[in-house]
Amino acid sequence: MTASNAPLAPGGGHPALFPGAPDSADAVLDGLDPEQREVATALHGPVCVLAGAGTGKTRAITHRIAYGVRAGILQPASVLAVTFTNRAAGEMRGRLRQLGASGVQARTFHSAALRQLHYFWPRAIGGEMPRLVERKAQLVAEAAARCTIRLDRSELRDATSEIEWCKVTQTVPEEYPAAIAKAAREAPRDPAETSRIYAMYEQLKRDRGVIDFEDVLLLTVAVLQDRLDIADQVRAQYQHFVVDEYQDVSPLQQRLLDLWLGDRDDLCVVGDASQTIYSFTGATPDHLLDFRTRHPGATVVKLVRDYRSTPQVVRLANGLLAAARGRAAEHRLELLSQRDPGPDPGYAEYADEPAEAEGTARRIGALLDAGVPASEIAVLYRINAQSEVYEQALADQGIPYQMRGGERFFERAEVREAGLLLRGAARAGGAAPGLEDADIPAQVRAVLGTRGWTPQPPVGAGAVRERWESLAALVRLAEEFVGARPEATLRDFVTELDERAAAQHAPTVEGVTLASLHTAKGLEWDAVFLVGLTEGMMPISHAKTDQQIEEERRLLYVGVTRARQHLTLSWALSRSPGGRPNRRPSRFLDGLRPGSGTGAAARSSAPGTARGSAGVERGATVRRRPRGPVRCRVCGRSLTDPGEMKLMRCEDCPSELDEGLHDRLVDWRAEQAARLGQPAYCVFTDKTLLAIAEATPETEAELSAIPGVVARKLRTYGPDVLALCAGEDPAALEEARKNSSKK
Repeated sequence: MTASNAPLAPGGGHPALFPGAPDSADAVLDGLDPEQREVATALHGPVCVLAGAGTGKTRAITHRIAYGVRAGILQPASVLAVTFTNRAAGEMRGRLRQLGASGVQARTFHSAALRQLHYFWPRAIGGEMPRLVERKAQLVAEAAARCTIRLDRSELRDATSEIEWCKVTQTVPEEYPAAIAKAAREAPRDPAETSRIYAMYEQLKRDRGVIDFEDVLLLTVAVLQDRLDIADQVRAQYQHFVVDEYQDVSPLQQRLLDLWLGDRDDLCVVGDASQTIYSFTGATPDHLLDFRTRHPGATVVKLVRDYRSTPQVVRLANGLLAAARGRAAEHRLELLSQRDPGPDPGYAEYADEPAEAEGTARRIGALLDAGVPASEIAVLYRINAQSEVYEQALADQGIPYQMRGGERFFERAEVREAGLLLRGAARAGGAAPGLEDADIPAQVRAVLGTRGWTPQPPVGAGAVRERWESLAALVRLAEEFVGARPEATLRDFVTELDERAAAQHAPTVEGVTLASLHTAKGLEWDAVFLVGLTEGMMPISHAKTDQQIEEERRLLYVGVTRARQHLTLSWALSRSPGGRPNRRPSRFLDGLRPGSGTGAAARSSAPGTARGSAGVERGATVRRRPRGPVRCRVCGRSLTDPGEMKLMRCEDCPSELDEGLHDRLVDWRAEQAARLGQPAYCVFTDKTLLAIAEATPETEAELSAIPGVVARKLRTYGPDVLALCAGEDPAALEEARKNSSKK
């Protein structure tokens, strides 16, 4: 985020990494807007916070806890704050620590339950607690096989999801068919078969003495229900509860929360019914929407000041929800942007999916050239299967990217190694002889300089660049740390790293983020690209009921509200080059995108909603000349799979691979990647090398016809590749050319 576009302080976006802790309880309230302050000072009785996207809800609830602790009203050890991801729990712990409220338990439902179950198991059950199953899908597959049911990868995923849904809704195997009928849930396969798989899965767990994550909640509920003495002990420990993302609570989680509370009502819940996107897991917004019915005297506060997104993005978000229907829509919040105006959202239409990916990569390149950091750009899609074509397009442009859900920062080998070295230097009293009196950043640079950190980044992207970025993130962290605590020592910085690692509060690493809309929940970027927005994908084809369609709308709303400033929405008219252009843009964009007419959203009279194509870039639609279909060069079938399109043949068709050429290409690619400091795929992907080794092109025209050999790569690598295909040594040819030019 650039400083000129930073949101106002109450939003909580991009907080200082190491602010000094407030010097008093009242100082904790400084910088909060009126509604956030109302949340922070409502410390008694039931409290319901209806918080729209980007309104600073985490800031409000962490300041509420910190204010209560600092004022002596809440004891840190008596507070249990519950959220839905380890990342969110870690962020909450980090913020509380910065506010001087260490000691508060901030955990996920599963983490809190697992901790209690471990502690009370010997007393409640006896013996050792069963192990957690390590590979649930593998056990489900075995259960299916025992039932003589064969599952492919997608069917296995569906069966596992159905079992998880059953358990969080407290449905036993024999009740599954009736339960899904009552819930109007579409079964991915014959319900009777799923019941059999579910029953066998449970039997296998019992036979092997293991439990799964859903069992952790079920068993904790059972212990608290059956052992009043244990329930009383838990209630004596925890007297104040905060639940974030309350719209995503499942019936089982709500039952556990009720048991934690007992007959008390010291509970603060925070949520937004318009961001309910996990109903397929058993989550329901009913607990949030019915909170005031269950607690008639509850304090209700609405947070609608959006500190994250520009008025243009907020206008589109409001317009998207203006056409929503159903109970959640009746409680939607009208966001009010607190930021300066920014660019209008852009809309782009492409002939096919590869063209959409290439166009998105070009636009990302333009943002990078304009100074937007790669870590502040995200490409969001409906399902993970859409990522491959974007990975390829970014690799072709040499743009670094990271997949959301990948390896955690503090678990990376180079970060662990850096931590060990810094810890050793701290024990030794300094990074190196002569640096004992240097400031912390200088000492950190000296230590990390021995492991690949340099003042300037290496050329290109890839493994070398990724390692450098990890080390550079630690250097930046040291600079922030000493700015906030000038008197701190290297030992203090190492302690800070340890605490951040425990909280999984990682610094930012450069790289465009690729993520599904579901995994993007709770995150934000300066620039967001929402791709693949066609009917059948958004809403997804298996969304049939009105409730399912509305959840898809909310999912798109979550995607829109991830953007701070730049937002682009795109779709492709066909899947593959030369395919029939019979797709149409998502119905959710009707009345919002250019040329779509006046839809329901545009007809809404609600203030701040989008009307027609207001707030949208005119002429942003990009139409590419359709390319011919890619056909298998062996059997002639039209190809749609990106990998097969790159090979220009079906995976099952006979290969004409020149293995010797392929080996030479692989060796050459490794040399190029090492020279550029990039991963091998940024030179050419494995599939592209295979295609070259099979086609053995003799001319630039033949080489450029191979998917993945874009114009830039043809100019850079074309002569070498053609030399290799001709059985020549590129290095020898280059040397000969140099000698010839000297003569």
